[in-house]
Amino acid sequence: MRKNNFFIFFTLIFFTFLKIDAEIIILSKCDHKEDIFLKNEYILNLNELTMTRNYVYNEKTYQKYRITDLSVKKSNSYIRNIYEEGGRILTLKHGYPQFYTQILFEKDKQEIFIKAVLNDIESVSKVSTCKKIEKFDQQS
Repeated sequence: MRKNNFFIFFTLIFFTFLKIDAEIIILSKCDHKEDIFLKNEYILNLNELTMTRNYVYNEKTYQKYRITDLSVKKSNSYIRNIYEEGGRILTLKHGYPQFYTQILFEKDKQEIFIKAVLNDIESVSKVSTCKKIEKFDQQS
């Protein structure tokens, strides 16, 4: 009984002083090489390892995509899983083993890149530049 009380007491003390840090990076006001957006932002949650992209097309860009795909919405959001590798943040691979793409972020940089790999030949192209970067450290 005494051992159980000690274990419970130790567990409560341990969790009281344990801090969980979560880093969230928000890249907003991002331009794009080809399209124009009213809103284009990326939210990187490094604790949950997710990237959320929220965007709203302007009317001209919306009509451009709407012509070929009726499922296109003017406002949209999507979530991708991410991971860190050598100071870079990458989305999970999208595509087939021989050809896939990933969105690539570098910490503390405003540029967003697309990484494309075809038969083990890699290319990286700049897709967007964001005007605003915000970092939040959450502690619980």
